[in-house]
Amino acid sequence: MAQSPRVVWHEHAVDRAARERLMGHRGCVVWFTGLSGSGKSTVANAVDAVLHARGVHSYLLDGDNIRHGLCAGPNLLRKEHGESFANRFGLGFDPLDREENIRRIGAVAQLMASAGLVVLTAFVSPYRRDRQRVRRWVTEHGRPDDFVEVYVDTPLELCERRDPKGLYKLARAGKIANFTGIDDPYEPPEQPELVLPGGDGTPHELAQQVVQWLESRQIIPVAPQEKASDG
Repeated sequence: MAQSPRVVWHEHAVDRAARERLMGHRGCVVWFTGLSGSGKSTVANAVDAVLHARGVHSYLLDGDNIRHGLCAGPNLLRKEHGESFANRFGLGFDPLDREENIRRIGAVAQLMASAGLVVLTAFVSPYRRDRQRVRRWVTEHGRPDDFVEVYVDTPLELCERRDPKGLYKLARAGKIANFTGIDDPYEPPEQPELVLPGGDGTPHELAQQVVQWLESRQIIPVAPQEKASDG
């Protein structure tokens, strides 16, 4: 049996500190978690828009978009790569596939944060263990405060009333298996950095709470008008 090649980490000529100096702010991972329909993608988009308007380099990794490429399912991979490849690497929604989905996203988010970006992620990510693994990966390969867990706390009843994709209706009818909140558990964060009441306030108001938190930790600079008001 052939030996596996030795994998080593290579330091780059341009380090993270230099990239952050160029951008004028720190990189980090802001991890939005919550039930489907909780509003996490909407709020994350609002945060992204605020940061962009202020000249902060950010990028949003959204759950649905990621499953078109990096974490594509077997059906999307089969045509291009064949049955064997699709079955091996395509991701569904059972617990193991969810675990690998979050692992891949965490690894990519960490790389983007190390490039100086404020990385916003919007995933149900229902299991505490998976989120904690991402936290460890991000912080061990960066700074202790690089991972910001934001729990969008929206009651299940409200999420079902919203049901923007009609998924709860299908799950209740038994047409979707392993659906979080119905026949698969959601494990709320025990010590998130920030809790947003998803049933209260507009997306912009909730986004401002996230932006203010990032300012308070000096991850991004305070907005110029806020600096002026201090004097």
